[in-house]
Amino acid sequence: MNLHRRRLLMLEQTYPTQADKLPTGVTGLDEILGGGLIPNHSYLLRGGPGTGKTTTALHFLQQGCRRGESVSFISLHEPPENIQKNAERFGFVLENIHYLDLSPSADLLSKNESYTIFSAAEVEGVDTTQRILDHIEEFQPSRLVIDSLSHLRYLSERPFHFRRQVIALQKCLRQKGITVLFLSECLEGSNEDMDIQHLVDGIIHLKSTARTRYIRVSKYRGSGFRGGYHPMSITQKGIEVYRRLEPKAHLKQPDYKAMSSGIPSLDELLHGGIERGTISIISGPTGVGKTTLGVQFMKEAAGRGENSAIYTFEEQPEILLRRCEAMNIPVRTMIKNGNLSLARIEPLDVYADQFAQRVKKDIEDKDVKIVMIDSIAGYQLSLLGEDEAMTATEHLHALCKYLQNVGVTVILINEMEHVIGRFKATSLGVSYLADNIVFLQYTEQRGQLERAIGILKKRLSSFEHSIHSFELTQYGLKVGEEITHIQGILSGTAEIIEPS
Repeated sequence: MNLHRRRLLMLEQTYPTQADKLPTGVTGLDEILGGGLIPNHSYLLRGGPGTGKTTTALHFLQQGCRRGESVSFISLHEPPENIQKNAERFGFVLENIHYLDLSPSADLLSKNESYTIFSAAEVEGVDTTQRILDHIEEFQPSRLVIDSLSHLRYLSERPFHFRRQVIALQKCLRQKGITVLFLSECLEGSNEDMDIQHLVDGIIHLKSTARTRYIRVSKYRGSGFRGGYHPMSITQKGIEVYRRLEPKAHLKQPDYKAMSSGIPSLDELLHGGIERGTISIISGPTGVGKTTLGVQFMKEAAGRGENSAIYTFEEQPEILLRRCEAMNIPVRTMIKNGNLSLARIEPLDVYADQFAQRVKKDIEDKDVKIVMIDSIAGYQLSLLGEDEAMTATEHLHALCKYLQNVGVTVILINEMEHVIGRFKATSLGVSYLADNIVFLQYTEQRGQLERAIGILKKRLSSFEHSIHSFELTQYGLKVGEEITHIQGILSGTAEIIEPS
């Protein structure tokens, strides 16, 4: 056996698998960590006030309680009753948790003590460290949270003493097989706990901005992890982390069979329809029929027994339902039969990664074959305030490529700003993503607004380059005759060509 092969075998034997790790109880975080934390290691959970450190720690301990483990919470600044009340608000069950209260008591502050909160022994940290060791010896926890190292630092006379205490404590915990989560009250970019960052096996950062919360892993000895900033939120059930999609991790053999729209004249323009697993942009001004045209493809898919999903950032579902039914598209029946799901997304209440995870779950749970996002501009709003996140184009690219890689057909609705004017495929610059671009446009003909339809791009086959009339009728969508008497429709300077 050669040296390279022996090294690979050694890595396989020592590299922890998902089954070897301890779940944190925070689903998205466990996925970022490849299953959870490595047992018998120390981790630093750092962040400013209100970023969710204690809540994340309670998730970690609750998961231990569910597994029948002995767990402990050592607090140096908050009474256990306050921690327990906070846990109950999230519905955490922590009946078997062992608390050690090292927070300063109110009776320490008296006139006789001249406002000296800690004794000399406590200032040096000797008494505090010994009480921690006694607690560990008594309860033998397998999971331990110390909240926080920042307060433990304040009890030490000098930084050297504090570092030596932590090293000794860490060595003791490792000898007893304890997985410990140290909490540190440090803002992102602060170097206050840099000395501890070198000592621990992993570092998890929590950050909060005016609108967005993030979680980031910067260090994880002995295991791989997914880097970067991942949005998170604090809900009634605790912490939820929305990890980034990785399109390359999902790749199926593509099936580019053409899908009919159910409108023969439109299929003729598309030379058969749009192909499965492709990305299509339907672009046009407001009210021209973009969404209805997208739903038309879903109507035809329902007839084949396939499921579709619409995510609307623009309008209320009831309005969309009524409009489609007025044009002979039975959307309520499609929903009732399970062939269509319709979700209203409030863009200012959702992160782009949160939305992506929701779409992924619907794909897996409902076997969705067609996804429509209405619209690109509404989707873009969900990224407002994500200062550490990817750009809107990057987020949409990742989501669309993931959907394409799992064989889902994507329809993106693009709202043009001007009712009549120079045509622009998208306002976000994502036309490069599209395999197909269908445009709808208004034209003015002798004082009347008329609709027109055409194909701008089709990667997998040829298409008709002519522009045709387009109508929304009570009997459905209608693609009419080629428009030959008007020129300049896409330039915004349309004019009627008088017969010679």
